[in-house]
Amino acid sequence: MLLAFALTVMPLPHWAEMWRPAWAALVLSYWCIALPHRIGIAAGWCTGVLLDVLTGSLLGQHALGLSVVAFLAHRFHQRIRVLPPWQQALSVLPMVFAYQALVFWIKGVRGIPVEGWAYLTGPLTSVVVWPWLFIVLRDIRRKFSIA
Repeated sequence: MLLAFALTVMPLPHWAEMWRPAWAALVLSYWCIALPHRIGIAAGWCTGVLLDVLTGSLLGQHALGLSVVAFLAHRFHQRIRVLPPWQQALSVLPMVFAYQALVFWIKGVRGIPVEGWAYLTGPLTSVVVWPWLFIVLRDIRRKFSIA
């Protein structure tokens, strides 16, 4: 998760900022799907609060979004686990989209201008990144026997 936080705040050129995958949501989704008995909504909320503090955003903004991601991943983990990684990516898309939509909705309520439909690019790149992230995190989980 620390690497996901680092990738989230890593500076990018302005044109590439909208293409940044939702790293925290992806990593949280993986752990909720892989270890549903250990990682749940509380972990999503705590991760979101840490991300709020790290990014300097409204406290609770990312916490709400990541709690929804954790709920959805936990709710559908049995269905998602049996799919190959490319189909899992399509299952993760609505979770990441819900996260991005909540974050941008909160920004809109606060009066922060949102860049049109550019918020859709983050979930799309997240779908592209998911299969590789899944394989890396699964190998780490198996190497360290995390169960």
